[in-house]
Amino acid sequence: MDQKKSYTFLEIKQKMANYCVYQDRCHKEVEQKMWDFLLIPEAKDEILLFLMKENYLNEERFTRSYIRGKFYMKSWGRNKIRNHLKFKEVPEKLINRCFDEIDDQDYHKTLSKLYHNYISKIKGLQLYQKNSKTIKYLLSKGFEYEEITQVITDTAEERE
Repeated sequence: MDQKKSYTFLEIKQKMANYCVYQDRCHKEVEQKMWDFLLIPEAKDEILLFLMKENYLNEERFTRSYIRGKFYMKSWGRNKIRNHLKFKEVPEKLINRCFDEIDDQDYHKTLSKLYHNYISKIKGLQLYQKNSKTIKYLLSKGFEYEEITQVITDTAEERE
């Protein structure tokens, strides 16, 4: 039989604190984790309040570290990061406020590097075909079309 272990309220509270200490979490992740414990709504609210009051759960800190991590480690663009944060139900205002975590020069450098790396791997196509494939790739990484065309323009000017 698939029997779930039952925990006391204090044990659950401690488990949720540990869950938040291990890595920054958003409210949605914490609420999903609490579903495992079959808590009554009042208990969930009390635990959420405790986690926020003790600064285990901080949506702005989560958003800032998420943006930094996804950009600097995975080279995601702003659009992809924004969409993933929306999926985690982070408020739009907070997302916009936290995008200052990405330095504009770093953003342009990363985009340029991704462009050059990707386009250099494509063999046997005309330049416009290579550009088309590369644009699709960079859009899928979450970069803005205007930013991508700027990199293409800059690269074309360098060649001349």
